[in-house]
Amino acid sequence: MSGKPTAVALDIDGTLIDHDEGLSPAVLDAVRRTAAQVPVILATGRAWSTTKPVAERLGLPAGGFVVCSNGARTMRFPDGQVVDERTFDPSTVITSVRRYAPNARMAVEESDGTYLVTAPFPDGDLGRDARIRVVGDDELAPQPVTRLIIRDPDQSESDFVHLAERLGLHGVSYFVGWTAWLDIAPEGVDKSTGLKVTLAQYDLESSGLLAIGDGRNDIEMLTYAGLGIAMGSAPDEVKSAADEVTKSVQDDGAAAILNRWF
Repeated sequence: MSGKPTAVALDIDGTLIDHDEGLSPAVLDAVRRTAAQVPVILATGRAWSTTKPVAERLGLPAGGFVVCSNGARTMRFPDGQVVDERTFDPSTVITSVRRYAPNARMAVEESDGTYLVTAPFPDGDLGRDARIRVVGDDELAPQPVTRLIIRDPDQSESDFVHLAERLGLHGVSYFVGWTAWLDIAPEGVDKSTGLKVTLAQYDLESSGLLAIGDGRNDIEMLTYAGLGIAMGSAPDEVKSAADEVTKSVQDDGAAAILNRWF
């Protein structure tokens, strides 16, 4: 990237906020200074209902945008207007999951941010303040959804990498998380999908975008941006996709990058 970024895209968990929901003063200060100069776009796997409180904590200005659900929903902040939404029919994936991972828990997001789950998820997995309703498999997705989450606390991250391979996922995109967590999205949809929509709202090009993230679901965002930064704790494949690696979230790696320009 030549010159100062014209927009900044930031992942939330593991990038701005640690796994205990901690947000350091250094990161908060850096994000607020950045948002006073260029558009700051949160790009996250979280639902709108658990993304909005983070945008409020950060003090992001009204009228901006957030990319939720790994790119499947782009929302205006703070009113929650849906600017773009991508959905798919998860029924065949649900059937495959029950065949290959019968004990897995599944969840989908409703339009109001409520999660429908086949069984309770571990505390905090879907966000501390998430609204949750337990339903049967047949009630999980009677209509197209923006994402399907698969979770099994008794399995490992590597188990879920293999599960994704066994499921033979066609016609969808997927991302394996830090734990035994699999996010299924509409085909061709990732965080860069929502960022393209958002940058078009500002009439900006991706060459001026600075993006920072730490997860496998950030890879497309990092490669789409003019400058993609991986957090120090990111998996090797994320670091390989990035232009640069910063320090971990515990060491305020995002602030170190933002302070370079803002």
